[in-house]
Amino acid sequence: MSAALQEAFTIRPLSAVLGAEVVGLDLARPLDAATRRAVYDAFVRHQVLCFRDQALTPAQQIAFSEQFGTLERHIARNRGTGNPLVHTVSNLGADGRPSGKVGSQAWHTDKSFRPEPSLATILHAVTMPPDGGDTCFADMYAAYDTLSDAEKAELDGVRVIHSWELSQQKHGLTATPEEIADAPPMSQPLVRVHPDTRRKCLFMGVHASHFDGRPMAEGRARLAALEAHATEERFVYRHHWRAGDVLMWDNRCLLHRADANFDAAHHPRVLHRTCLRGTAPA
Repeated sequence: MSAALQEAFTIRPLSAVLGAEVVGLDLARPLDAATRRAVYDAFVRHQVLCFRDQALTPAQQIAFSEQFGTLERHIARNRGTGNPLVHTVSNLGADGRPSGKVGSQAWHTDKSFRPEPSLATILHAVTMPPDGGDTCFADMYAAYDTLSDAEKAELDGVRVIHSWELSQQKHGLTATPEEIADAPPMSQPLVRVHPDTRRKCLFMGVHASHFDGRPMAEGRARLAALEAHATEERFVYRHHWRAGDVLMWDNRCLLHRADANFDAAHHPRVLHRTCLRGTAPA
């Protein structure tokens, strides 16, 4: 395959909070080095990139994703395409019909329970409802920056246990022994330094169970208060999906969640997800 020619594309902010749309790139084609660098720089700057008008097969999504790093496998429950690197996110039941249930409605950052949590998630809209089914993002830089100096000092050095098993319990679910062995509890800093920008941001979400080395109830109450602060509307960008959208977002400095603001019992919502492995938070 010959080297791809650099393509002309436009980057436009999507909101005053965060996010930008990228128009004019065909993600089914490999990116040349200059384009790849420009896309990554925009990703770091805007935190969420939306590539418009894409139609990717799972293999093409993998190829695009791998231009920016190493793909992370998904836990056994979170698959569905026949490929452990691609997770089908949907509201469909076993019979292939809309179930009325929408997952991932709690604020989280993907795979924070891994030793090297996700750098980025790439989510491709395959089938979307006619309205709604939004994805919301909260800026953890801004959430940290707006804490008082006393609060920042209090949180400095605090570590949090992130656990797939305990996050499942919050939803009344039970992780399987396979899942627990695959994703044991992990201690992560509550305030991390982003490896590219060197800015501090909060690192938490539904997988963050409690403070490491402190009473569980005390840590959970503090995490709940921090999450309420961090997800205030002033820090949030809501993405209204269009057909053909591919979103790429920075898990290192964002929380995100799905919004069930559509008739999930009648309209399918199907997306394909890949995740890029990051580095150990510091």
